[in-house]
Amino acid sequence: MVNLTNQQFPVSNPGKTAMTQIFGDFIADIPTSEEYLIIGFSPSSMPLKQRWRNNGLSADFIADYFTTFFPGDPAPDKPISMKAEVKSAVSFIANELLENAMKFSDESSQYPVTIQLNLKSNNMVFWVTNSITPQQVEKLQAFIEDLTLNDPGDLFIRQLEKEPNQGESGLGLLTMVNDYQAKLGWKFETVQTEPLTIAVTTMVQLKI
Repeated sequence: MVNLTNQQFPVSNPGKTAMTQIFGDFIADIPTSEEYLIIGFSPSSMPLKQRWRNNGLSADFIADYFTTFFPGDPAPDKPISMKAEVKSAVSFIANELLENAMKFSDESSQYPVTIQLNLKSNNMVFWVTNSITPQQVEKLQAFIEDLTLNDPGDLFIRQLEKEPNQGESGLGLLTMVNDYQAKLGWKFETVQTEPLTIAVTTMVQLKI
């Protein structure tokens, strides 16, 4: 389950001073590793939603790049190599994060989507940042609250049983928790007040 912090976020008061709100296992000042990759997507050159088909390509590129740092031969007690396991995990997580970022980005904002992956000695850390409307802020924070109050496995089953057209299910995020034991965190911040621009950064920590 995800732990929440209590900080104010002025969604309904855009004229106020910009503030930040943190949820879950979000580390604000994590050091940058020697091995990292950042990819940015600007909505000014092409609408973000038109890049939908490129998400898988971008995710596979990130996975291919980082799996060069892992051994290719399987361990004696494991039929699958560490490289194959890491590649599959990175590709899935990166693709899910990019799809969410592109799908829910605020179309009225020219704020870019960025994805960053840092390689540590025993874990990987993903960051994806995109703009988001106040309405989407409320929906995402409601999902986060739901995640704190329910077992992730039970919540996954409940979300599967919903009608497909009911909107944001969060199944990708729940899969990260259930299948990869990932830690999730979010940071919401007002990056501009006139006009109001809200950015959300989703952090995923994956042990390797």
